Amino acid sequence: MMVERKTISQVSKGFQVSTRTLRYYEQKGLIHSGRTDGYAYRTYDELSLRRLQLIILLRELRIPLKDIKRILDHGDSDVALDVFRQVLSELDDEITALSTIKALVKAFFERLQILPTNETLRSILLSDESLLAIIDSLSSTTINFEEEKTMDDLSKAVENQSKLTDVRIVQLPPFTVAASHFVGDNPEENAGSRLCEYLKSSDLYRIKPDARVFGFNHPNPSQNRPHYGYETWVTIPKDMEVSEPLETKHFAGGFYAAHMIVLGNFHEWEWLVTWVTDNPKYEANYLDDDGECMNGCLEEHLNFVYHAHLGWPDSDEHQLDLLLPIKLK
Repeated sequence: MMVERKTISQVSKGFQVSTRTLRYYEQKGLIHSGRTDGYAYRTYDELSLRRLQLIILLRELRIPLKDIKRILDHGDSDVALDVFRQVLSELDDEITALSTIKALVKAFFERLQILPTNETLRSILLSDESLLAIIDSLSSTTINFEEEKTMDDLSKAVENQSKLTDVRIVQLPPFTVAASHFVGDNPEENAGSRLCEYLKSSDLYRIKPDARVFGFNHPNPSQNRPHYGYETWVTIPKDMEVSEPLETKHFAGGFYAAHMIVLGNFHEWEWLVTWVTDNPKYEANYLDDDGECMNGCLEEHLNFVYHAHLGWPDSDEHQLDLLLPIKLK
């Protein structure tokens, strides 16, 4: 039976994964899309959708993309066993560390509950005997899991892990940039390639070794647009010449909430938005551009200039800072 192919927008909505992530998975050879004659959008067949479903599940289980690709490409249980064995070891280490921290916090909590009114936490911390007694009270913690875990349990676990604790508050200064803009298939790759050519031809790393690279959707993906765009910036000296297709632009600077991701984890934008929304001190300070350019949000491609200078290939270790404009409440 012929299965209807799905557009990238339909897949993005159905699987709750961004179009950016889908295109990144394609770039890495994890899934594949094709074109239907007379149709502007790329579409996905049943095999790609099944692979995507597995990729999403494995990502929620903390399997790195490079290992997911090994599993999908080899179809060999030995490969999967090696991957899961490594993840289990890492999770055991994390559980042990968290259990120790929990036990220590619990010991302090219980000690504080029975403190005389005239005794303070400082007296505990400064008393060798009290502190050693608390540490000695720590015992190995056994964590018992139910034998059966459902997808609902997994979803709740992933949701709990989605609460950010590493957000930084940063101030970007005003700067001049060389901007590369591309609308069409694979806009991030095409805009980035043009920028990379400029970096090499201008010898920017020698001229400005502290140059930084930023990017953002321009325009954003939408149901009515077969192609979206991406614009990349690199900071340059004010008097540096820029030739077409790049152009010179000026950035006014601003105050941002920053969260680092590994390339491909664009779903963590939602986590950062939630962090800002729930924050008692800060609120979003979006630009009023109808979402055309991500409302002023930026993605800083860390070490991009250095990697381009050395000719390093893309890898799963490529990092980005997600930057969301904020202001004090």
